[in-house]
Order: sequence, then structure tokens, then C-alpha cells
Amino acid sequence: MSLYGMMRTGGSGMNAQANRLGTVAENIANANTTGYKRASTEFSSLILPTSNGSYNSGGVDTKIRYSISEQGPTSYTTSGTDMAISGGGFFIVSGADGNNFLTRAGAFTPNGDGNLVNSAGYSLMGYEYQEGVDPTVVVNGFDGLTKVNLASDGLVAKGSTKGAMGANLNSGDPIGTESKTSLSVFDSQGNSRLLDFTYTKVSDNNWNVTVTDKATGTQLAPAAGATPSTTPAAPAGMLVFDSAGKLTSVPDIKINGALLNGTTVPAGIPGTGATLADITIDLTKTTQLGYKFNPDGGSVDGNGPSKVAGYQVDKEGIVYVKYENGKLEPRYRVALANVQSPDNLVPQSGNVYSQGVDSGVIVTGFAGSGDFGSIQAGALEGSNVDIAAELTAMIESQRSYTANSKVFQTGADLLDVLVNLKR
Repeated sequence: MSLYGMMRTGGSGMNAQANRLGTVAENIANANTTGYKRASTEFSSLILPTSNGSYNSGGVDTKIRYSISEQGPTSYTTSGTDMAISGGGFFIVSGADGNNFLTRAGAFTPNGDGNLVNSAGYSLMGYEYQEGVDPTVVVNGFDGLTKVNLASDGLVAKGSTKGAMGANLNSGDPIGTESKTSLSVFDSQGNSRLLDFTYTKVSDNNWNVTVTDKATGTQLAPAAGATPSTTPAAPAGMLVFDSAGKLTSVPDIKINGALLNGTTVPAGIPGTGATLADITIDLTKTTQLGYKFNPDGGSVDGNGPSKVAGYQVDKEGIVYVKYENGKLEPRYRVALANVQSPDNLVPQSGNVYSQGVDSGVIVTGFAGSGDFGSIQAGALEGSNVDIAAELTAMIESQRSYTANSKVFQTGADLLDVLVNLKR
């Protein structure tokens, strides 16, 4: 073995241990960084061929590996927009340059423009929410994604467009019996308006239902010429039951707001100038059994004027705006992404990752579907760094570095002896 080879081997060992100490330093520095994934240094030997009985010392090579697929501990917070992923997947975020990245750092807060951004300034991406419609996901790309923006301008009101009314009609009531209940709905300005539902028994298993505006007495349903949606042979507004007391026709009734808007009386609270939209009321929960008249109270969408009081996120990643009156309005659905080999993603500044050559193709989807985990709101995934393990690794590397430096120093001393043989 040449003395130069001995020194090169010692230098190789020192360089390898320096790399390991570098990852240890980075891990300790980010022990409290949300969603950080620890780095580790893997060693591999470099072997040189021997010849003529002379041994040629090789060296050691290092490769940095990131434990991206290893989940960190979960801690709970008081912020409704903090999110942690329990299971596989990454949040999709957008940088200032418009490029999209993956991250597990879910400490999101609304910025001045209303966009949800994490502590590194990356904006959370998702799909605009449409009730009853699943967004079309581009499984191998980010097309269709938009920044999750929760900006709201002052008071917000929404007129009613659909609702439900259930009740039990007493099958023992004589023909001509009327049973009444009311449902409060919202006009275009968020004013509350009371609608009276009147159920009239016209024959066995047959009831007529009408809806009138309580303030004006205007009949809003059924409208002239209206027909039920399932059994056109039945008269408009007629509830037909079978022998078991279950509905066989008219699962919903349409309240015609235009009938009220076209009168001389304003549709909303008198003097407001508001209008009442057409409202579809689902009546499928109406029954006819041998029990007293029993309405279920009904339900309706829309809300009166209210300020934004906070935000909520469910386990499927649907982001809601919460108003002071308790109403929740869905705005966005958070998109998740994953790759076949998360540990081969390429780390970038800001605790985000980009696709690597060996990571596989990025696949997008939603929480709770496929290989994607669920989203925990009001929680954060912590760093997966173990301080005790890192300190142990630091001591080991320090000792190994010192030993390699002794090898290098010994080689240098022997070389000095060789140079000084002739004086």
C-alpha cells in the first residue's frame, strides 16, 4: 500500500464523516420544523484491485437519503386551518413562481389576499367545491387546481333554493282534515320569510299539500299547471300513499317565487326590494301512519346576513367557511398527491419536494381515497427527527473522524520519514 493511498483513504473517511455530521446538524436544526423529514448518510466502500502482493487501499463513498415516507408525530393546535395528513400523500402547494410542489407541512393561515399559505410562503392548492359534484381530477398532473382562497367581504347572505319537509299525516283523520306547519326561508337579501304548509286529506291515502306566504297569503305551490315529478297522472300537489303509508308520488314540490315577486307586495320583508327564488322542497320523508300529525321541523339552505367567524376542514379535505350564525359554507376541496417512491423525491428549500428521476410519476386525488390518508384538521405533523439518535450519531461520527485523521496523520509522518532518509 502506498503512503499516498493511505492518506487518500484517511481523507476519504474524514470527508464521509463530515457529510454525516452535516446531516446530523441539519436534522437537529429542524427538530421542531413542521413536516420535516430527517436526512441520513449511507456509506458504501470503494475497493481498488491489488497487484503483486501490494494492497491498494480504497475509500468510502456516501449517499444522502431522506426518510420522507416515515410519518412524524401529530400534535394538536387551536387553528382550524392547520392540517396534518394521517397516512400517505402530500399537500400540493404553489410557489411565488407558479410552480407546484409537494409538502407535509400543513401549518396554513390566510394571508392578506385570503390565500392559505404555510410558514414558508407556499400557497395551498385545491379544487373549487361544487355541491353534489366531484371535481374532475387530472391524476397525472396539476391542471384544474387553484389556490385555496377564503377571502370574504363583510356580511354574507344567501337566498334559499332548496329544502326538505317531512311529516307524518294521521291516516285515521277524516276526509277534509287540515294539518298545518311552517318553514322559514331566506330571500335574496337574507331576510327571513315564513311559508305555511297545509296538508288536506281528500280521500283515503290521498292528501293535497299547498304552500302559502304567511305575510301576504299568496299561494306559492303548487303553481298553476304544475305536475308532480314522478307520477304525472296524479294532480299537482297531491301526496299519494300506498297501503303501508309510504309515498308513491310527488317526492318534491316547487315553490314558485315568481308568483310572489310578480305581485304588488315585495317578495322579501315588505319595503326591502328583495326577491324570493324558486325553492324545491323534498317531501320524500312524508309518511301516513296511524299516529298524530308530526312535522319534523324541516330544513332549508341559505342564510341570513352573517360575518365569517372561522374555518373548518373535514377529514375528506373539504374546507368550510364558518359564519357567526353557525352556518358552514363549503368552498374548496384540498387535493393530495403521491408518488411510488416518496423517499426519492427531491427536497427543495421551504420543506417542499419536487418529482425526482427515481420517485415515480405524481398521482393526484383526494383524502380518504385510494392510497391517500385522511386529513386531520387542527393538527400538525411534526418532524420525524429523534434527537437522542442524532446525538448518538454525532458522537460516533466525531470518533470516526478523529480515527481517520490519525490515519492521515500517520501517513504524513511516514512520508516525512521517507523523505528524510537521505540527508
